[in-house]
Amino acid sequence: MIPLEQHRQTILDAVRALPSRPCASADALGLVLAEPVCSAVDLPVFTNSSMDGYAVHSADVATTPTSLPVRGDIRAGDTTTYEVLPGETRRIMTGAPMPAGADAVVQVEHTDGGTETVEIERSAVAGVHVRVQGEDLRAGDQVVEAGIRVQPHQLAAIVGAGVATVAVVPRPRVAVITTGDELVPTGEPLQHGQIHESNGPMLAALATADDATVVAVEHLRDDADLAATVERLAQEADLVMTSGGVSAGAYEPVKNAYADGGAVSFVKVAMQPGKPQGFGLVGDGVPLLALPGNPVSSLVSYLSFVRPALRVLAGRSPQQPRLTARVVDGWKSAPGRMQLARVRLGRDDDGLTMTASGASGSHVLGGLATAHAIAYVPIDVLEVRPGDVLDLELLPGESIP
Repeated sequence: MIPLEQHRQTILDAVRALPSRPCASADALGLVLAEPVCSAVDLPVFTNSSMDGYAVHSADVATTPTSLPVRGDIRAGDTTTYEVLPGETRRIMTGAPMPAGADAVVQVEHTDGGTETVEIERSAVAGVHVRVQGEDLRAGDQVVEAGIRVQPHQLAAIVGAGVATVAVVPRPRVAVITTGDELVPTGEPLQHGQIHESNGPMLAALATADDATVVAVEHLRDDADLAATVERLAQEADLVMTSGGVSAGAYEPVKNAYADGGAVSFVKVAMQPGKPQGFGLVGDGVPLLALPGNPVSSLVSYLSFVRPALRVLAGRSPQQPRLTARVVDGWKSAPGRMQLARVRLGRDDDGLTMTASGASGSHVLGGLATAHAIAYVPIDVLEVRPGDVLDLELLPGESIP
């Protein structure tokens, strides 16, 4: 058996970020910028008021109280050019362009609110409540650096800077193939020896939760031409994953399809569950990740190998953030293999805690449904004891309690 980290590194060494493409800025949420984004305009675009009030010459209100004639209003969005002469004022709204001549704004709260003549009760120095054109950014200044995964606050800055199109790494396209004569779709009656097919929906949901685009989910019987299906799907996907058919049995369609050892290699990884794994490049260099078929094995294999590969394809770091938590109730671990245990999380006065979620079998779905995270038990630990602190990775969609 080889270490989990070694198999993951083999995959990551073969995977590269997808070529960048232009994208409408408003559609860039969650995508990684392939190039820096520079402002197309000055920000603010024009000198404007930061308050509702009165645009004045600061010298006219150096001594207060004082009265000034009001020559009209300036609303936000008004495109007319105005001027304020010494000894007069205009009422101005937040965001409205400052009139020529005025160098300060007196807040409406510091006046009597007059519309013909206004009584100003507090002085204002030059520049107060005035946003100067370009004080935030000048046209050509960098707004967001390359390599940033665009979040809502960055999207606001990009769009506000007048940038209509950005270069991004696209979302990876994923195809899922499940194998096994025993599998039937949920909703169909089960015959003796059959089970409902859960890996296809699960793997597609995992990829979707990780911001990939699922382009196909197909199920193949054991006697189907799996290699031909992989080649077909590799023409429309950036990554193909299979589930089942990689172990040591007599009917292993994925392993048998690549028995020559050329395109895809099969290994035993020192992890529990998920020992049998396969990986290779198919079609025009598309990664094929062959996962074991038991549901929990497929899940932890996805988290360990597929998720890091998808992150790299999307231009991101392969490493998913990890946390630590303290064990409340212990459990046994498999000798010679890193255990990836399903756990529930909680809190006490000393911080984050974990307990095992159901039985440890790779086929057990009940415990999987109640889990919050996967805990990593080191390969040399045979028994997890209360008080031990373990690394863990949140399952997609879960959060820290």
